[in-house]
Order: sequence, then C-alpha cells, then structure tokens
Amino acid sequence: MSNIAGTIKSIRDIFRKDPGLSGDAQRIEQLGWMIFLKLFDDKDKEKELLNPKYKSPIPAELQWRNWAEDDEGMTGDELINFINNKLFPALKNLTVAADDRLGITIRKIFDGTNNYMKSGTTFRQAINKLNEIDFTSSKYHHIFNPDFSVEYTISH
Repeated sequence: MSNIAGTIKSIRDIFRKDPGLSGDAQRIEQLGWMIFLKLFDDKDKEKELLNPKYKSPIPAELQWRNWAEDDEGMTGDELINFINNKLFPALKNLTVAADDRLGITIRKIFDGTNNYMKSGTTFRQAINKLNEIDFTSSKYHHIFNPDFSVEYTISH
C-alpha cells in the first residue's frame, strides 16, 4: 500500500466499530501491540532467510504469520478466544533464557498490554488491513527501523 497513514486511519475507523474499544487510549494500545507483532514477525522472516539457525523467541503457533496473515483465517469467537486465552497468556509468561533480550522485551511488552476488542469479525477486518503494510519494504524502512533516528542524527 502506498499510503501508510491511510491504512492506519482505516484501521482506526474499523476500531471505532468495535464495542470493546471505547477511547483513543485503548485504540492506540490495540494498534500498538498489533503492529509490534506483525513487524516482529516480518523481521523474523528476514532473519530466518539470512540465518537458518535463527529461532524466534515467539513460539511458531503464536507468530503473526500462523494466526493472522491469512485473510481468510481465524475470525469471530475463535479469533477472540485465541487472542485472549492463548496468545496473551503465552506472551505474558514467555519462557526465555536470562540473556534472551528479545524474549524478555516481548514478555515485558505484553505483561502490561491488553486486548480490548470484543468482535472477532471486526478484529479480522483490522488485521487484514494491517496485513497490507509490508514492514520489510525499503519504502517504509525509515519509518519502522528503530536505528534510523540514531543513524540519521549522527550522519546529518
């Protein structure tokens, strides 16, 4: 998609239809963890291509690609049940080695994060819209690369 701002606006509009999201703070938190998981999975795919020994700290069944990437995938009560009773509890209690910075970061992020959405159908619409963004695209690299601001500041 050529307009990331338009995609995000579309997702926010979808969120407004869900009875569980009653304010901007909840919508921002919801969008934040969804973007995080998709971005993380997109980066994991890159790492797997570059290093066949790479293993994501997120178990395979919880990776974005395995529950959210298929536009015809889980929806409705099945999706809400998965998010609330499987994804969130597993990520909040992620078992990782003491030196696994990525795993520890994921656990910390999800320890204080909530899913507010109540409609699995609306949730699927938001997921499908988010899937339009390719976080590995060089076109968006400057937006989603956490090192960009440091590199940009130093070099300019």
